[in-house]
Amino acid sequence: MSISEQETPGRIPKFISRVSNPTLLWVLRFLFVLVVGGLGVRMARAAGDAAKAAGSNVNPAWLFAGVMVLSITVVLLDMLTPRKRIQTLSAIYLGLIVGLILGNLVQLAIQPSLDLILAPNLPPGLPQSIFGLLTVVICYFCVSTLLQTKDDFRFIIPYMEFSREVKGSRPLVLDTSVVIDGRIADVAEARVLDQPLIVPRFVLLELQGIADSSDKLRRNRGRRGLDILNRLQKMTGIEVRIHDGEIPELAGIREVDQRLVVLAKHLGGKVVTNDYNLNKIARLQGVEVINLNDLANALKPIVLPGEALTVKLIKRGEEPGQGVGYLDDGTMIVAEQGFNHLGETVRLTVTSVLQTSAGRMIFGRLDGVVPARPAGPYPPHENLGKPGP
Repeated sequence: MSISEQETPGRIPKFISRVSNPTLLWVLRFLFVLVVGGLGVRMARAAGDAAKAAGSNVNPAWLFAGVMVLSITVVLLDMLTPRKRIQTLSAIYLGLIVGLILGNLVQLAIQPSLDLILAPNLPPGLPQSIFGLLTVVICYFCVSTLLQTKDDFRFIIPYMEFSREVKGSRPLVLDTSVVIDGRIADVAEARVLDQPLIVPRFVLLELQGIADSSDKLRRNRGRRGLDILNRLQKMTGIEVRIHDGEIPELAGIREVDQRLVVLAKHLGGKVVTNDYNLNKIARLQGVEVINLNDLANALKPIVLPGEALTVKLIKRGEEPGQGVGYLDDGTMIVAEQGFNHLGETVRLTVTSVLQTSAGRMIFGRLDGVVPARPAGPYPPHENLGKPGP
């Protein structure tokens, strides 16, 4: 569903259908009860015909009622456990299959000895009961073992081991700060992203809360974030999904950053952020992070010591005699002995480049003042020296 152009700022956009579809589940339940009811009618008719042939007075309606009660019980159990996990169901099914196979093998192995030694002294039917009990015990241990290993299903063959691998595109989970920042939309427009962009519902709610804030600055930031999401959703070739699914791992977790990390880990995706603390938290928990600040720093032009730059000095530096200017991309230029030339465009020679967590800093030695001249094409490197922020 596309977003309306007249969407009211501060409201949650109606992006894409929810992950779970209750209507489809109710249709499936209705069809299940209907099919079981049809089978129950056939069973009741067959039982009635058999009772008439044997001269019995058994009412086949009780059989039909029992089948319907069983079907309704199955549906109720399904409704009482809405948060099923495919890993848990797989563990149960696999455990039962392995348990039945092992139980059958045990029966085939010991039944000849049991028939030869103990059969004459055992009541009829007791050996089958013993084998059934052994099969149930084996099934229990198989299911319990697989459930305790959680999601780490590994099938080991001598000298070879096959483990779960992540293949294909890994989704990118966006946090609140990167949506408000807005640069993710520019990156998406550059056609360098082919993964789906996941916006959790709790991030959308946080954006709505910021957009409804009484503080004007926060309100503008929240509305900007909603506008960025609208812009992303309208881009062709970009898949944006709102994740509404509630996974068991999120139960009891209220902090948005921690919920993002848990969700990204569950989806096998990466967190996209420009929050330094979230970056550290995610990496500590083994979740890959794409930091837009690091990406922006990596794309800045490389300047080597000895190259010449032209920049306008706009303020004084921290050390005595220094002047500070900025390139178009926000890179800070520190000019030695540039304090006396504030407000002037100067030419300097790069002496060193320092990469910090806040960005890149370039230090240079002042060569001279560039004389004022009419606007025109800049010589090499001078186009980097127009006033920065």
